[in-house]
Amino acid sequence: MCGISGYYSFHKSISSTNILEMNQAIKHRGPDDEGFWIYNNDQGVSFSGNDSTQKIKEHFPVLQEINSDMALGFRRLSIIDLSEKGHQPMLSENEQIIITFNGEIYNFKKLRKELELLGHSFHSTSDTEVILKAYQEWGSLAFARLDGMFAICIVDLIRQKLILARDRVGMKPLFYHQSKEGLVWASEIKALLKHEFVKPEINWNGVYTNFLFQTTLAPQTCFQHIFSLEPASFISIDLKSQKISKEIFWQMPSPVKKNISEEEAVQKIDELLSESLSGQLYADVPVAVMMSGGIDSTLIASKSKPFNADIHTYTVSYPFSEEEVKNASLAAKHFGVSHEIKEVSDEEALEQLKENIQHFEEPYSSFEVLINAAEYAHDRGFKVVLSGNGADELFAGYSHTLKLKRWLLMRNFNFISPFIITKDQFSQRVKNYFSQDDMFDFFRQSQISMMPLEAKTLINPDIYNNIETNLSEYHLFDTKNYSGYFEYDMKYSLSSHHVFRDDLSAMKYSVEFRYPYLSNDLIDYVSALPQNMRFNGIQNKPLLRKAAAKHLPQEVLNMPKKGFSFPVNYFIKKDKKIRDFITETLESLKKRNFFNAAVIDEWWNHQVHEYDWVKIWQLVTFELWYQKYFKK
Repeated sequence: MCGISGYYSFHKSISSTNILEMNQAIKHRGPDDEGFWIYNNDQGVSFSGNDSTQKIKEHFPVLQEINSDMALGFRRLSIIDLSEKGHQPMLSENEQIIITFNGEIYNFKKLRKELELLGHSFHSTSDTEVILKAYQEWGSLAFARLDGMFAICIVDLIRQKLILARDRVGMKPLFYHQSKEGLVWASEIKALLKHEFVKPEINWNGVYTNFLFQTTLAPQTCFQHIFSLEPASFISIDLKSQKISKEIFWQMPSPVKKNISEEEAVQKIDELLSESLSGQLYADVPVAVMMSGGIDSTLIASKSKPFNADIHTYTVSYPFSEEEVKNASLAAKHFGVSHEIKEVSDEEALEQLKENIQHFEEPYSSFEVLINAAEYAHDRGFKVVLSGNGADELFAGYSHTLKLKRWLLMRNFNFISPFIITKDQFSQRVKNYFSQDDMFDFFRQSQISMMPLEAKTLINPDIYNNIETNLSEYHLFDTKNYSGYFEYDMKYSLSSHHVFRDDLSAMKYSVEFRYPYLSNDLIDYVSALPQNMRFNGIQNKPLLRKAAAKHLPQEVLNMPKKGFSFPVNYFIKKDKKIRDFITETLESLKKRNFFNAAVIDEWWNHQVHEYDWVKIWQLVTFELWYQKYFKK
């Protein structure tokens, strides 16, 4: 786990201060070591940095200011092969292929054995070297063989290519800026903004999708000309012509009618989850399991013990989470693992509120509890934490999914929408409901965010009229059943939202989150099961519940679904400091003339619906984002 950065200047050599400052901006992602590879006048040279280990500094000179056509930067969080042999950028024996890699490959031992049989030898025990050799053997076909999470940069001087690749479901982020001057890339946007080619400019198309979905839909970001590399894809840049192409290396399997019983499916899911845990518990540093008290993370903790008898678990406690905390403690006692509770007080949640919001590089609609979870893991000495995230998307876990069958029926009455002409809030909600023509619209509505009509009334007409409000480019295969919804959940709820924010939360404190539910085999198997086995419209996660039944106590199995999130609405109502903070921030926002001030006042002064606070918090976080990344 680490952070990567780099640039390729198309027309001129530029100062290496660019890569030095980019790498410094993501120091939090890898405090254990850093390294550089600089390419100029057809010559590549490796360098150490000020934060490199002493042995690396003895081997490579510390990078000072020089000119370069291309540069790779790396920050290391040492987890597998803690020695200097795992140092990056890593070069092939002939120094013609160079790699930087952020992530973990769980099947690297299996791939290593296969590569050894093909004649490759290894100098380290790191998964980075396995990726390097796999690319030498199979080229870009290697990406589909990697089971894990990754953001990879490969410079291939033999084929004169530069390649950027991202894992199947986007567990590791990778952003890039493309212009006529060159290509710049990094694990976080804040590193891109340190490069001389990159000037921060608002991308209102990205802001629009952010307001509608609580996250910006990839490949867009909220920054103009900065893109998020989409999951399961890679881009190749020809070093001679500068031509850029993109390819998809994996697609979600379609459901097939298998002659399989539910009992067989449950047994197979249990086996595949065990196999995933076996690989993901491997590390040369301490590992913990973060338990929310629900089925997903508790099952992970339960099944981890056979592979790691000393596994540690912990739970983050915050207001109104008493039942979850109680069930997590009960479950830990039930299967005999050590367990700790980290209480997040009101004061602690507010202490670094502004800094934490601005860390996310785009507006957001909540407090992020996982930052507190990562900070606690770091303070307790855990570099690796297993998470239950991904189970809700893979197994139909969200409560709004249960509304799908009703929507499929009610959409037959969408013709009434144009006849709703009253402007009161209730009428607008009804009009919005009967404007959901496609599965994409149903998915958008389920995110509990701004409605398109609300965004239109909010945004200054001069800005809004230039926004591409037709979002058909984001539509996936519009299957009129759960399978269609499942694709949206996996691509947008999971990839663009949850694991992206997980990564930023964890890496703020140099912690790696891992996701046992998101192994290649488990995703492939569950995706291909008949949809009536995966989704019954009555109970969330029916298959996973059955798989968990033999492992978990009834109290956990019977607990209703509740998201692992902080009660922002409670804070807004209870805490005057928060209300004053919101008022002050909104006043600053109104002066920018981006949004209709009267609409902002109306939303803030008339909190009626249960989720009306979401829109306000999106505006607050927009202003804080703007303050951080743009001139005030």
